[in-house]
Amino acid sequence: MHKHFIEIDGARMSYVDQGQGFPVLLGHSYLWSAAMWQPQIEALSKHYRVIVPELWGHGDSAAPPPTTTDMSVLARQHLALLDALDIPKCHLVGLSVGGMWGAQLAIEHPQRIDRLVLMDTYLGAEPDATRLKYFGLLDAASAAGGFSDALLDIVVPIFFHAGGQTVPEIREQFRAQLKASSAQAIRESLEPMGRVIFGRPDLLARLGELPGERTIVLCGDQDIPRPPAESNEMARLIGCLAAQIPFAGHISSLESPQVVNEFLLNWLPRNS
Repeated sequence: MHKHFIEIDGARMSYVDQGQGFPVLLGHSYLWSAAMWQPQIEALSKHYRVIVPELWGHGDSAAPPPTTTDMSVLARQHLALLDALDIPKCHLVGLSVGGMWGAQLAIEHPQRIDRLVLMDTYLGAEPDATRLKYFGLLDAASAAGGFSDALLDIVVPIFFHAGGQTVPEIREQFRAQLKASSAQAIRESLEPMGRVIFGRPDLLARLGELPGERTIVLCGDQDIPRPPAESNEMARLIGCLAAQIPFAGHISSLESPQVVNEFLLNWLPRNS
């Protein structure tokens, strides 16, 4: 996977830019990287120009610049990437935090986004119980300077189908990658980004501003952190369709890649 680099707010952001045609921007999940979209990059880049920015402190992107204080700033930083690449309009597919900054971008700059696909994400505030749980996990990793096996036993399953049978090699890879995180990466990137994500403001009241006919909400039917009930709630507020991806947890792009690919290829126009 070939990476490109751009400076935004004084920090180096990495991104994939593959294929030709109408641009599709893919936003990945917290604790992952552009590699989370590998099956989609391969399928979509035959028909579209696929751009996959990596979140600050993830993949090959630098630690977040001091300006990165909330979701609105993240949206602005990704808009700066579109501006630098001279992309006036694109489709946006955002999973988890990719959907959080993606929806913010679509609300604040509606003329820049044609189709919006919100996957395994939630635009309400993080419920108190889970926010406190996630902050506790971040504190523990930061204090220890690493992800212990006990911590990984809690964190890793959150991202997958609860049955535990799907994509075992991807689960192992993900676990190994988190275990390899340096104390510096945790303290300078993962913890501050986690606080922005899980401390995000409630955006539900603004979802009606999204175009219902050009937006869809997708969710793995076994998503633990972002259960289908949240997707259905958002779809009602947007006035758009909601669909579940069978046999998939939070990282549905890797657990049901064929279903996701087929859906995106059918739903995203090739010229807009």
